[in-house]
Amino acid sequence: MAENNVKNMIGKVFNDIADAMETGQFGEKVRVGVTTLGSEHGIENMVKGAEIAQERDPSMEVVLIGPKVDSKLTQVIAETEEEGYKKMEELLDNGEIGACVTMHYSFPIGVSTVGRVVTPGKGREMIIATTTGTSSPHRVEAMVKNGIYGIIAAKTMGIENPTVGILNVDGARQVERAFKELDSKGYNINFTESMRADGGSVMRGNDLLAGVPDVMVTDTLTGNILMKVFSSFTTGGSYESLGYGYGPGIGEDYGRVVLIVSRASGVPVIANAISYGASMIKGNVKDVAKSEFVKANKAGLKDILKGLTKDTKKSEEDDEEVTAPPKETVTGTIAGIDIMELEDAVKVLWKEGIYAESGMGCTGPIVMVSEEKVDKAVEILGKAGYVSQEKNDC
Repeated sequence: MAENNVKNMIGKVFNDIADAMETGQFGEKVRVGVTTLGSEHGIENMVKGAEIAQERDPSMEVVLIGPKVDSKLTQVIAETEEEGYKKMEELLDNGEIGACVTMHYSFPIGVSTVGRVVTPGKGREMIIATTTGTSSPHRVEAMVKNGIYGIIAAKTMGIENPTVGILNVDGARQVERAFKELDSKGYNINFTESMRADGGSVMRGNDLLAGVPDVMVTDTLTGNILMKVFSSFTTGGSYESLGYGYGPGIGEDYGRVVLIVSRASGVPVIANAISYGASMIKGNVKDVAKSEFVKANKAGLKDILKGLTKDTKKSEEDDEEVTAPPKETVTGTIAGIDIMELEDAVKVLWKEGIYAESGMGCTGPIVMVSEEKVDKAVEILGKAGYVSQEKNDC
């Protein structure tokens, strides 16, 4: 028995040396698993994607988890989806694989996946943060966390200082304020500028198509829709042919590197998702996540998130009837206010004797006041937490 074990070890060493000489890759290969059951396009779809990923990256070893198939790839046999998930978790927890690509995996609250697409405008890659899972039950808190998860994924892939944009959805302005506070307290966020003439870090549809930021921050449901559109807009939706899938689940102290694909994901996406998984292993995503959360928490992330989740805007004062001051011409505009807070912001100004109206400007919701009262209104709204206290033009 001992003699056989020694022979096996020697054989493995010589095989590893031969592989290294052939590929130029020395050291242990990264091992990425892929579960093969559950695809709407059949097991063959998953296996073909895995074989393509393996062929183009000799530094990686792809492990199939599912029923026995005719393939040269390493296989771990599982006859049902449930058994496949169990095998996957065992292999991840034992360190036998460093990451795994799968479908419909249940992440705990606080973990969501960071997708990766190729945008049609300029063929540029863009990270969508996030696309499945739930970072938080609170929308704005979730989006702030999503942004950090996106930064983690980008840095793991070697983008040292990724640009960050916030998609113009409900809560975007609150997220922007939270990011600016985090940035001012020491956690660097490299805000990008919209390609539109008015600029700003809040992104429009044009920015999506052109892939302006490295990391596009959004809520997870919107991100999920974007992934489906970007990946299958050329096929009518039944076959996802573009991009890298819905990405790795990331969260503070989360220990598994599980990447999600859709049951509609086709061969190219499966292959790319496996490569994405390999890049997460090579870049040490767990270490990057730990480092980023240390820096973010040092900059007051937890206190900022608490400020977002407590109901500060709906005090007893806010429930009082507020009478508008005498009407006047309102040609000055104040942007950067979230749509959900717009009417409350108007009432705050009314209480201070400033006549204001709500409206919709070039970048979204605005509060309108007279030109000579803009600076005072911004100061009041800034102190109340509705806008940043800085020059604020549409």
